[in-house]
Amino acid sequence: MKRAVLLALLIYTQFLNAQVPVNLSGLKKNGATVTVDKGLVSVRWPAGRSGTAQVLLNRDSTGPLFRSIRAGSADAPTTIIKDLDPVFILRTGKRTLSPSSGGWDVFFDKVPTRPYTTERIRFNRTAVSVLSEGSRTIIKIGELKAAAFSGHLEITVYNGSPLFNVAAVMSTQQDSTAILYDAGLVSRGPLWNRIAWSDVQNTMQYARPEAQEPSRDLEVKYRTVIGQGKAGALAVFPAPHQYFYPLDEAFNLKFTWMGSNYLDLVPGFGIGIRQDPLGDKRFVPWFNAPPGTQQRLHFFCMASAGDATAVLDEVKRFTNGDVFPALPGYKTMATHFHNEFITNVALSGKPVPEKPEFVEVLKKAGLDVVKLAEFHGVGHPKGPDSIRLKELKSLFEQTRRLSDDRFLLLPGEEANNFYGGHWLAFFPRPVYWIMSRKENAPFETTDPEYGKVYRVSDKKEMLRLLEQENGLAWVAHARTKGSTGYPDKYMEEDFFKSPTYLGAAWKSIPADLSWATLSKRVLYLMDEMANRGLKKYALAESDIFTITEQNEMYAHLNVNYLKLKQLPAYKDGWQPVLDVLRNGRFFVSTGEVLIPEFNIDGKESGETLKVKTSGNETINAELTWTFPLQFAEIVSGDGKEVYRSRINLDHTLPFGRQTFRWPVNLRGRKWVRIEAWDIAANGAFTQQLWLE
Repeated sequence: MKRAVLLALLIYTQFLNAQVPVNLSGLKKNGATVTVDKGLVSVRWPAGRSGTAQVLLNRDSTGPLFRSIRAGSADAPTTIIKDLDPVFILRTGKRTLSPSSGGWDVFFDKVPTRPYTTERIRFNRTAVSVLSEGSRTIIKIGELKAAAFSGHLEITVYNGSPLFNVAAVMSTQQDSTAILYDAGLVSRGPLWNRIAWSDVQNTMQYARPEAQEPSRDLEVKYRTVIGQGKAGALAVFPAPHQYFYPLDEAFNLKFTWMGSNYLDLVPGFGIGIRQDPLGDKRFVPWFNAPPGTQQRLHFFCMASAGDATAVLDEVKRFTNGDVFPALPGYKTMATHFHNEFITNVALSGKPVPEKPEFVEVLKKAGLDVVKLAEFHGVGHPKGPDSIRLKELKSLFEQTRRLSDDRFLLLPGEEANNFYGGHWLAFFPRPVYWIMSRKENAPFETTDPEYGKVYRVSDKKEMLRLLEQENGLAWVAHARTKGSTGYPDKYMEEDFFKSPTYLGAAWKSIPADLSWATLSKRVLYLMDEMANRGLKKYALAESDIFTITEQNEMYAHLNVNYLKLKQLPAYKDGWQPVLDVLRNGRFFVSTGEVLIPEFNIDGKESGETLKVKTSGNETINAELTWTFPLQFAEIVSGDGKEVYRSRINLDHTLPFGRQTFRWPVNLRGRKWVRIEAWDIAANGAFTQQLWLE
């Protein structure tokens, strides 16, 4: 009897030791309910029109972390799935940090061509803490370790939606590190009834899971894979832009997975997100992971008491169905596409389709204006004259043919001559010009077939051409790729100071998962140029080649919202588009966050405000968003320093629209602009409002 009692006490003691301690001291009233009972931590939160959502987390360090995930009516949410574990795979490689290639801003890197490791992140459930931040509830759990990285697991739930985020938050002290990660949820109990996804033709596909079914990678649309049970469905998907490090191509590299024994590292059946370590097999820079930074390797989950189609519809709302939404008073414009339709199709001798696929893809994305960057490596910018002029004629004919009253396809090139680095030229009408001129040949001639033809021999003549034809130029991928060191090397040049030089183009290079935003590289340049007294702006660029329905286009796109009520007709020229850019009357967006209004005392971006003697002003900003917002930032400068004032927006719920009034002191400042970013690192930024 005594022995039996001792054995019972031992078992009970082991049971108590297995119960991970829970710290609730950081909780505040925000609408969510957190309880600790019978070995479980229950987090229940209001899910908007979906009712209520709930996760039950196992305190027993030997059991599956997610005892159950529930969604549905407020009184009795339905159990969608039981007994799941999060899983993360970390790939760790070596970054090239040569100053000549941009240091941490490098793009021309090929990480997977050098030795790298692939390892499952180890999870030790040592402790749990739960805290509130605005309308979010965050659960931090245990310890994570892999390679030279360590950290903790973090689950964040968001009031207003059955949305939650699962993240491995990790850091390393090792220098020159580049990383990739795969992640997902693995079953330790009953399997899903079906796995579902949308194929690239936008048709739902289904598979019945088997316990020993080898894992396979899935080519999907909307970056989402779904587990469907008897009572509901759970979608797993990444941040729509942040998860996709910069590449030259937007190929669909099968960014989701399903099945057992994933990568021979994950026992059990799972679903999740993934990255192909070889990328597009061109330049493959992966993500930066500088020493001491908190890298957030994460994915989102959306629970629903409906079926797979219903939950995918909810996921698609966060990216407006992968469409850049129309905004009254604005037109959307995307730039820098090397599709090479003219060389590869129009002049190839192949049949020319009435409706080329690339045009239909860009139209479906909600784009009103698209500026091409043709002849990038395949054309004849320096001649011979007969070939160059034929190429330009075809470019003008095809862009004219493919434009209509709702879509403007505009000619353009990445010139890369005369100025240094890589840069784009943009004229308000078709202009015939050749990027070379023989000695004693005239700058301007009249051709019987093509009309006026320019021949340019140096940067002075390039500036002359832009002035004469009212064109614009800007640096492409500033301070990285072929523009490493630019525009810094020519900021004192006359052509750069000219009104014909717009500024720089923004794309998220490099990628770093420790940032709450996408890349700041060009935004920092934008601020530096403003502090130098240069009225330059930063527009969005995509800088990709192939454009197809199969591609993962949305992740690699960004747009300029031009303050333009009416689309100009191609035949009349598109001077209004250039005027909006030249005057800074636009904002840049990834599509999920919009800034329809930004003004101080009625003055908008690109205009000049005389600041009150006291310096006290009020910024009026209207924001719209899909994912809950994280913060806004007021950025200003006095000609020497840059000042950043962060405004916490963690009280916001999903799918909102609000006008904010932010008091700010601008005494002594020369300019001001704003940014806004959401929980998935999607964002928008305005151009500068100038101050005097």
